[in-house]
Amino acid sequence: MKRDDALWKGILEDLADDFMRFFIPNADDLFNLTRFEFLDKELETLFPSDQDEFFPKYVDKLIKVFSKTGEENWILVHVEVQGTSGKEFSERMFTYFYRIWDKYKRPITAIAILTDKNKKFHPTHFEKEFLGTKIRYDFNSYKVLEANEEELLQSNNPFAMVILTTLTALKKGKISQEELFDMKIDLARRLFEKGFEKQKIRGMLNFLKLYIRFDNTDLIHKFDESIDAITNKSKITMGIEEFVIDRARRMGERNGEKRGEKRGEKKASAEKDHLFVSSLISGTDFEDSKISSLANVPLEFVKKIRQELS
Repeated sequence: MKRDDALWKGILEDLADDFMRFFIPNADDLFNLTRFEFLDKELETLFPSDQDEFFPKYVDKLIKVFSKTGEENWILVHVEVQGTSGKEFSERMFTYFYRIWDKYKRPITAIAILTDKNKKFHPTHFEKEFLGTKIRYDFNSYKVLEANEEELLQSNNPFAMVILTTLTALKKGKISQEELFDMKIDLARRLFEKGFEKQKIRGMLNFLKLYIRFDNTDLIHKFDESIDAITNKSKITMGIEEFVIDRARRMGERNGEKRGEKRGEKKASAEKDHLFVSSLISGTDFEDSKISSLANVPLEFVKKIRQELS
């Protein structure tokens, strides 16, 4: 089962205020939760990586959060979403800290969200000592596998539903596809029953839909139809979906560049269309008609590519 951990980048922006409240109980007293800046580009310059940006093993985020004092007073929140266990994780958290501190000289709080299946993996600090010289770096660490499901279900914080979705993903393989379907539909219903803001529901619903996908094509269509019924056929087309579409387009462009497109402008354009459509087919559950509309290509073109990929 392949989870799409890259979607965390989108949901952390969609639910930035709820994320802060989830991990910092008095966040409303400390911060202006209507104002955030996401320093992803700055983080990339501080910590360049050769990992696959489209399907990363971990997701990092740097958020600028402003205080409620009315002054230009702000802190930095470093978020790390880790989907695999590894001995180097704590050291990487420390490396992030000192590079961020060296650049900004501002207060930093770090939150590691561990989405792996290893029950023994739960790092909380990095420590080194040699000949009387010692350093210890502690960071906040949240293990999704250890989360209390009942407390999350009772929570009125939208971010709890994101954790529940991740917890559901961790169960895949232990439950049947039909049980997974029922769990995802139940979560979708709860989103609407709790009366969350419409824009936040869009983000969470897309996360629920795309973070963990069904292997069974019939269940994919059944899920889409059930969501349409729950939402009164109000299409969910914002937030994470935009991220997925943009990612597919960029993947197509990058793959086209790698192939060295020098066969004329018209042929190069056709190749990019082919790669864009291929990325949408591989990375989403979108129907052929929707892909045709997004890529601005004939429906038969999409069907042909899908047949090639099957």
